[in-house]
Amino acid sequence: MATSPLGALRVPDVVYRFYERRLARSLENHPLPGHIGVVLDGNRRWAKQSGASTAYGHQVGAEKIHEFLHWVAEFNIPVVTLYMLSTENLNRDKAELEPLLRIIANTLRKLSGGLADGTSLKVHPVGDDSILPPDLAELLHETAEATKDHQGVHVNVAIGYGGREEIVDAAKSYLTDASQAGYTLDQAIDGLDVDAISDRLYTRGQPDPDLVIRTSGEQRLSGFLMWQSAYSEFYFCEALWPAFRRVDFLRALRDYATRHRRFGA
Repeated sequence: MATSPLGALRVPDVVYRFYERRLARSLENHPLPGHIGVVLDGNRRWAKQSGASTAYGHQVGAEKIHEFLHWVAEFNIPVVTLYMLSTENLNRDKAELEPLLRIIANTLRKLSGGLADGTSLKVHPVGDDSILPPDLAELLHETAEATKDHQGVHVNVAIGYGGREEIVDAAKSYLTDASQAGYTLDQAIDGLDVDAISDRLYTRGQPDPDLVIRTSGEQRLSGFLMWQSAYSEFYFCEALWPAFRRVDFLRALRDYATRHRRFGA
C-alpha cells in the first residue's frame, strides 16, 4: 500500500501546526506587550500526573524556560520577568528544596550563555538575595554582572521574591535615604509618593509588565509584581508550566492584542 507523503506525521499534528501558524500570522500589525511577567506554576502537579519525581518536574520546568525565551525573542519582546522562587518556596521540605535550588543554579548558568540561536540575555535578579543560600546569591550577582552589557532579551529572574516584601523594602529604602538627607519625619512623609516607591522597587527603571501570564489554571498572583501589575492585563492558562506550548503563548498574545487597555480610566 502506498505511503502518505506526510510519512509518520499524524493528521492532528498537521492541524495543530496549521493552527499555530495561523495564530502567529493573526498577530501581525497588532500591539504586543513590551514586558511579560510569568508565574511558572505547575511543575509539581505535572510530575505527579506523569508519575515522575518532583525534582524531575522542576527540571522539565527549567528546560521550558529556555524554550519560552526563544518564543519571546521570536516576537521581539524586550523584557520578561520569570517568577522562579518565592519567599514562601524557601520554606519547602529540604528534600524538595535542595534539588530545586540546584536546578535554579544550573538554569542561571545556562541563561548567562544566551540562547541556542545566538540571542543574548541580560539577566537581572529580582528579589531579596539575603534570604538565599550564599552560593546561590553569589551566582545571581555573578550572572547579572556577566550579562549586564548584553543587548538581547532582558530577563528578570524573581528568586527569593515576595511582592509584599518588595514594597516594604522600597519603603525602608526611601526612609533610609530621607534620614541620610537629614529630613524630619514630617518632611519624609510629605515627600513619600508613588514615584518614591517605584524608584526603589527591584525592577526600578524598567517598564511595568503589560501582560502577566500564569499557568496551571490558578487565578491569582501569589504576590507576583503586586505594585508593578496595577494596570497589567492578565492571562490564566490551564496548561501546567512544563506542558506550556508555543500555541499557548500565541493565544496569550492574541488575547492581549484584542484588549482595550484603559490604565484605570
